[in-house]
Amino acid sequence: MYDLERIKLELSSLPDFDTQIYLQGNSPDMDPFGPTNGDNYLYADVNEELYEHPLFHIPYINSIIEEHDLVRTRVMHLKPKTGYYWHKDATHRIHIPVRTDPSCFLVFEDGVIHLPADGSWYDVDTTKYHSALNGSKIIRTHIVGCKRV
Repeated sequence: MYDLERIKLELSSLPDFDTQIYLQGNSPDMDPFGPTNGDNYLYADVNEELYEHPLFHIPYINSIIEEHDLVRTRVMHLKPKTGYYWHKDATHRIHIPVRTDPSCFLVFEDGVIHLPADGSWYDVDTTKYHSALNGSKIIRTHIVGCKRV
């Protein structure tokens, strides 16, 4: 179990963002918002292993990233009453829910799961088709890292 309050404190030092901010980049000085748009995002999606350089001084979160040998780690917000398109990823993802609600779900072909924000981490097989849904009135926040292949 991780110290969720310590994670939240470190996250509060990050710049404001709308949907996601990168915690690791393809260089130490990469713009943490750069890969989130257009062709840049597609490039990041297929070149995950290049995104291994910490972008912020957040020692506790960076130690978690290192512990799990993650790349392309981001903090992701999912706005209330929204969801992601049906997709699959190249690798498993580690999820650390930071803020969530019982009405927030990951949806897979074979079921629906809720990941509580209790300091736990989850190895999620996102190589299968899936989506995320936020049926609540709050912003759902997860730290999501890609498992190095």
